[in-house]
Amino acid sequence: MTNFDYSQVSELLGSLPTGLWLEGRNVAATGGATFEVLDPATEEVIANVADGTSADWMRALELADAAQKEWAGFAPRTRSIILTDIFNAIIERKEDFARVMTLEMGKPYAEALGEVAYGAEYMRWFAEEAVRIPGRYSQSPAGNGSITVSHTPVGPVLAITPWNFPLAMATRKIAPAFAAGCPVVVKPVAETPLTMLLLGEVIAEVFTRHEVPAGVFSIVTTTQSSTLSSELMADPRLRKVTFTGSTGVGKILVRQSADNLQRTSMELGGNAPFLVHEDANLDLVLDCAMQAKMRNGGEACIAANRFIVHETVAEEFTRRLTEKMAAFQIGHGLSEGTALGPLISAKQRDAVADLVAKALEQGAVATTGSSKPEGKGFFYPATVLAQLPDDAEILRQEIFGPVATVTTFSTLEEGVAKANDTEFGLAAYAFTENFHTAEYLAHALESGMVGINRAAISDAAAPFGGIKESGFGREGGAEGIEEYISVRYIAKP
Repeated sequence: MTNFDYSQVSELLGSLPTGLWLEGRNVAATGGATFEVLDPATEEVIANVADGTSADWMRALELADAAQKEWAGFAPRTRSIILTDIFNAIIERKEDFARVMTLEMGKPYAEALGEVAYGAEYMRWFAEEAVRIPGRYSQSPAGNGSITVSHTPVGPVLAITPWNFPLAMATRKIAPAFAAGCPVVVKPVAETPLTMLLLGEVIAEVFTRHEVPAGVFSIVTTTQSSTLSSELMADPRLRKVTFTGSTGVGKILVRQSADNLQRTSMELGGNAPFLVHEDANLDLVLDCAMQAKMRNGGEACIAANRFIVHETVAEEFTRRLTEKMAAFQIGHGLSEGTALGPLISAKQRDAVADLVAKALEQGAVATTGSSKPEGKGFFYPATVLAQLPDDAEILRQEIFGPVATVTTFSTLEEGVAKANDTEFGLAAYAFTENFHTAEYLAHALESGMVGINRAAISDAAAPFGGIKESGFGREGGAEGIEEYISVRYIAKP
């Protein structure tokens, strides 16, 4: 599908760390094995990365456990300064982060730059939260003493991060853990390890300046994900697991956590509805639809999957949505003019194509897209499907690609029922110009996050997370640090 001149990034690729981060150093995996990292736009190998083994991740846990007490003893202000320095270091290298992200994940460069800013913001936000961990003191109601409530770090953390936002999904786990005084072992997904390894380099430099114990932060890249999680979670020294990924894997991790009663945070799948009422401002709706659907090429857990539109405006909405989707230019994310990059893998592209094909068989009509391009790269065109039957499989699945489905409703209650007809509950969007309707929708939609007349809902200062099979726990906001602290009650006479 695309040709790309790698000479413009050869120096960057040649300078990237490709080993594990252990003891503050970039080292080879035990046994020396590596795995290939592909550019999904060209299917070219861009790096060979250390393939960690059991000895490596158990060493990372050993280091984290050894560093726990000393790291927890750092003054909150000192941890705050360290996080601020990491924020500044990421911003200083924002172009490097964005290029690496585009090369291994595929998103357009401008979007990658946006992710760097968003991901770095978690470091700054939790730098501020590090000095605001709450506590309280009160007299016992019985008058026989005092009640003091304080918080302590939960302990060593395993952070398992996804490929779709390889920087931001990691920083919103790492930053609150550091702020709370917890060491972290990160296991990035094998498709996109390079962004995380570059972050490891940045953090190692900052930690060296501040004489932070080397075991506070480790990165273990591996193709043996399930073995890593099961072995680490079988060890009582690990006290917390935070995961972003599929609901199926999340359920496995929660089961594994039971034996040692590890704390868990699960940010899982979504199937976000995008409800358009008859009085909505369609200009605003269409602009927001592009953000909610096409951010990251649709490979986002909060992507709008199901456009549920009032029957009186559905024809105009579908026509205008089709025009906007048809205009997306496909190509390499580092090539000028590219608005839509590849999907992450052939498997993901084929899964999206299969969902579309089944929908067409069930009677849906494609108003644009729906044909897989020829040639190299895991591309799929921006696609709009209308006239879907209510039982279409694509309405039940998380699409994770640039495909928008349009269905209609007659009454507001019917629209809300359709929106809530899913086992997921991560994000929902709704559009209306009526204040009372907006209030009703904000409370009637069953979701952990609701955007009313806006599509950009991710914010480091706000709690991110879902309900139902979209998981539990929150990342970001004042609530985010609570996932990494334990409550301690002290009774005194």
